[in-house]
Amino acid sequence: MINKSIFKAYDIRGIYGTDITSDTAKRIGKAYATIIKRENPDKNLHIAVGMDMRLSSEELKNYLIEGLLESGIDVTFIGLVSTPTFYFGVANYNFDGGIQVSASHNPGEYNGFKIVRANGVPVSGDSGLYEMADLAEENEFPDAPNHGKIHENTHNILEDLLASQINEWKIDTSKIKPFKIVVDAANAMGALDVEAMFADLPCEIIKLNFKLDGTFPAHEADPLKDENLKILSDAVKEHEADLGIAPDGDGDRYFFVDEKGEIIRQEIMRGIMAQQALKLHPNTIMHYDIRPGKITIDMIEEAGGIPQVGKVGHSLIKEQMLETGAYFSGESSGHFFYRMSYGVFEAPVVYVLGFLEYISEKNMPVSEIIAPYKKYFHSGEINSDVKDKDAVFAKLKEVYKDAKISELDGVMIEYNDFWFNVRASNTEPKMRLNLEAVSQDVMEAKRDEVLDIIRG
Repeated sequence: MINKSIFKAYDIRGIYGTDITSDTAKRIGKAYATIIKRENPDKNLHIAVGMDMRLSSEELKNYLIEGLLESGIDVTFIGLVSTPTFYFGVANYNFDGGIQVSASHNPGEYNGFKIVRANGVPVSGDSGLYEMADLAEENEFPDAPNHGKIHENTHNILEDLLASQINEWKIDTSKIKPFKIVVDAANAMGALDVEAMFADLPCEIIKLNFKLDGTFPAHEADPLKDENLKILSDAVKEHEADLGIAPDGDGDRYFFVDEKGEIIRQEIMRGIMAQQALKLHPNTIMHYDIRPGKITIDMIEEAGGIPQVGKVGHSLIKEQMLETGAYFSGESSGHFFYRMSYGVFEAPVVYVLGFLEYISEKNMPVSEIIAPYKKYFHSGEINSDVKDKDAVFAKLKEVYKDAKISELDGVMIEYNDFWFNVRASNTEPKMRLNLEAVSQDVMEAKRDEVLDIIRG
């Protein structure tokens, strides 16, 4: 049997040994093969497979590849790679698609799969994952007339990635000053990318938790949780460093702390990087997700860009960027996306090196650079257990009926002095509140007011 709940809106994820087994991995390979063969009739298909350092990844990768080969798909295993490196490999080397074995920032007992078509275009729930769930459950796959072949990986992917993305986004690494930077890699995949991107820079890097270890011995590899940034924050202050950096488990999100050890909020980082992107691509669309972060909109407009809001979720954001031609997008959870000539996906090389170039030009402590952008006060994301989500949405729209209301993703309520988004979880009986306001007092009062309605 297959637990179909592992097929999420953006990827496949569950607990290894119960939700995800070797049999599951093989069925997923066959289900994916069924879809891309149908989309590419009469073509000899060749896809890339990568994996992270989780203890179960090697086994799941082997069974996944077995399912692909039995379905007549050729495979190149591109090795132990971060998710952004995987995306680059699929797109840059013209594979017909790809699958990365990873559970991103989840704890060590989890694993999963991120799935893309050619050019790194994501397969989301509505564009294939839910159909794959049905196919995997039925498990009635016809025998392929010919088995696929395994191809040797002949690419130096990280070297090619650095050269390509620095060139495409015109990053001038010669401007980067000799900063002292603490990096906490959480024993996860970001360590590999950080090693590569800093190899030729004049910076002094103080490395924390760089040894790959799928048990995550230091802490969870989820920098969205403030407690997972404490080691980094303390080390920045101890070493009197200029900056701290924390990638997440599969290396597709990066968080920063300033020289005081204080976390730089993602909506501020998003605004800065949107302004940097607008220097290269003036007067273009800069995308952001619907969760509150008004400073981003202010900064995009200030730099002459066109702000465009979209739904939450990396797959949905990439799909919208491809549709609208946006060059950059930032998601509140820390995913930052860039348009390349070969695809649209997270590009930490552009993000991290671009930020270092930016602060080098400013020539002042990071906290002072960030200070003017701390204009709004945010509740953080607050989860509530809810039995009847539809009733809560109806109540919110009734109570705040004089506000500007959007139902693009959940419910977005906007007044002049506060604004908030409430979204329902796809997989749990929970609702998520993100609220922002012009002052701390207003934020706290309105946060409590909305939570009373949600928790009713």
